[in-house]
Amino acid sequence: QLHFVESGGGSVHPGGSLRLSCTASGFTLANHAIGWFRQAPGKDREGIACIHREDGRINYADSVKGRFTISRDNAENTMHLQMNSLELADTGVYYCTAGSSCHFGAMDYWGKGSLVTVSS
Repeated sequence: QLHFVESGGGSVHPGGSLRLSCTASGFTLANHAIGWFRQAPGKDREGIACIHREDGRINYADSVKGRFTISRDNAENTMHLQMNSLELADTGVYYCTAGSSCHFGAMDYWGKGSLVTVSS
C-alpha cells in the first residue's frame, strides 16, 4: 500500500517554528519530485515548496521564501518542511506530495494533511 505517514502539525504563536515530516511507504521519495501544498481556510490549495526530480532544484512560493525550508532524507525515505517565523497567514492544512514533477496535476501521492494553526 502506497502512502505517507505524517507528523509535526500543531499550534504555535506568531514568530514560532514547526517542522512537518512525511515518511513514504511503498515507494521511494528519491525517485520523485516532492513538494508541500497548503490550504488556508476558504482558499484554494497552493504549492509552497518543491524539489524537482531531475536536478534537485528547489522552488518556494514568495509567501514562504526565506522562512520555510524543504528537505529530503533519502536514507529514511522521509521529507520535511521546516517552518520558521510563522505568521497568522500560514494557518492551514499542509499536504506532503510526491510525483513526476512539481506541478499540482503531476503529484501522484498525497498525505492526508497536517493542521498548522498560528494564533496569538
